[in-house]
Amino acid sequence: GDGSGGVGFEGMHFRRDIAWRALKAPLRIGVLGSTRGTDLQAIIDAIEGGSLDATVSLVLSNRNTAPILERATKHGIANQFISAKGKGRDEYDGEVTDALRAHGVDLVLMIGYMRIVSGSFCDAWKDRCLNVHPSLLPDFAGGMDTDVHAEVIAAGRSKSGCTVHFVTEEVDSGPIVVQKECEIVAGETADSLKTKVQTLEGVAFIEAINMFKDGTIGPDADANAGPISYKDAGVDIDAGNELVERIKPACKSTRRPGCDADLGGFGGLFDLDACGYGGNGTILVGATDGVGTKLKVAQLANVHKYVGIDLVAMCVNDLIVQGAEPLFFLDYFATGHLTVDLTATVVEGIAEGCRQSNCGLIGGETAEMPSMYAPGEYDLGGFSVGAVKQSDLLGQAGSVHVGDVVLGISSSGVHSNGFSLVRKVVERAGLDYNAPSPFLTMDGQQLSLGEALLTPTRIYVRLLMPLIRQKLLKGLVHITGGGLSENIPRILSDDQAVEINIESSGWKLPPVFKWLQEQTQLGDFELTRTFNCGIGMILIVSPDKQAEVMAALEAEGEAVMTLGSIQARASADAEQVVMNGKVS
Repeated sequence: GDGSGGVGFEGMHFRRDIAWRALKAPLRIGVLGSTRGTDLQAIIDAIEGGSLDATVSLVLSNRNTAPILERATKHGIANQFISAKGKGRDEYDGEVTDALRAHGVDLVLMIGYMRIVSGSFCDAWKDRCLNVHPSLLPDFAGGMDTDVHAEVIAAGRSKSGCTVHFVTEEVDSGPIVVQKECEIVAGETADSLKTKVQTLEGVAFIEAINMFKDGTIGPDADANAGPISYKDAGVDIDAGNELVERIKPACKSTRRPGCDADLGGFGGLFDLDACGYGGNGTILVGATDGVGTKLKVAQLANVHKYVGIDLVAMCVNDLIVQGAEPLFFLDYFATGHLTVDLTATVVEGIAEGCRQSNCGLIGGETAEMPSMYAPGEYDLGGFSVGAVKQSDLLGQAGSVHVGDVVLGISSSGVHSNGFSLVRKVVERAGLDYNAPSPFLTMDGQQLSLGEALLTPTRIYVRLLMPLIRQKLLKGLVHITGGGLSENIPRILSDDQAVEINIESSGWKLPPVFKWLQEQTQLGDFELTRTFNCGIGMILIVSPDKQAEVMAALEAEGEAVMTLGSIQARASADAEQVVMNGKVS
């Protein structure tokens, strides 16, 4: 009947796994709903108006009196009630899946569906089932209907909205597809906000449906166009944490007078008094680190003058968070074939990092190892020692308290963590490190992509040591691998948490991180777990010292962010870093 010359018959099964999108057939949508189905009307209107190339094949409900079934009948859409009485979740969801498949459904939408679906259902419709939530997830996940809007208003938010996300077994935790925002005005009520958000939900659903039909999202999405995480790039943060736990017993077996060989802090502590060397309360603090795969960017861009600064920064910043003044530094340079000019450039960068941190470069090792490294490749390692009086140590158990203020100081860029993912992004986008960068640097410069990404890690020694000496700080946190969520808990006790209020803090993503967010499609949690996102150092101060600390930093030209405060942890299983609002 369509002039294609095709032959069909009732009950015929259409293969949807062989170039079916090329046929431009309307997308077949199945809807699960338990309430009025207001968002369904927006989809129907878009289909009838010709702006959405789809058809609603089936509306299914777990309530036989659900108004969404009447809405479907009114528009001539097949609809069905399936009773859940006496059935387990898997059994019920199996019947739902059978009904959807019988109607050839390609994409399932949950519109006011008042059931938590089973793992088997999530597996059956993986990347093919979307839900809309009436808030800007991940905030206010798990809430329903008017209660969510009341919570948003009570939290003092200036914006709300809706989120369309893929359905997974963990409620409201699937990958985010679309978010739409609206302003919250003075005198807003839960009902008025609900009306605003509900208007956005249909628009968001239609946008998500078009993305699915175009192959931007869903099982047919190009593998090179989907979200990409640090783990996808080959780095598993969880595995790193597991390794630390695994090797703790081996390290503890090396205990001797002066140290307890504990792991997990930013630097290792050694008590000179305890080992008989008469330190008069002096504690040595040791830190070691590298530059990671940022070195690959330096080698590909042929820019080697900054990575030495990075090497020093990654070590000495870990010393000052313990309150220690950096004293000396040693480096390790390894390569397959020694190139004098290149090596000298790298070491000159190390010397510059030591000058910036008032730290003596007292020695190092240059290792030439043919066949160990490809031509032009090299690796770096650094080791630094600082000193602090025991009474002045920062970050010790019980040093921070509920009510203490959390301040943030800016980073200079990506610093030296997350570059496995950065390189994956550059590779996927087909960019040249020597071509103009698609983003400006934090100080507004237009550089090549390589130069912009190689902006050296900021060294905080000269800025923060005066505050440390004046005993104005209770704690410091260097934001490195693992970002905010992994590093801040290192200074907290088990019953404490940090609550960060993004909107009121003035924290904005610098251009490089906005670009990375766009390219990776990472949600806020994973983004801030992978990158520093513009915050390189966290300061924890008592409320009565906040003004003095901020004034001192601002006198040095520093824009300080008041991020939040230390709070009591909600429970033993609750997150220790709670971020209110959306990073943007």
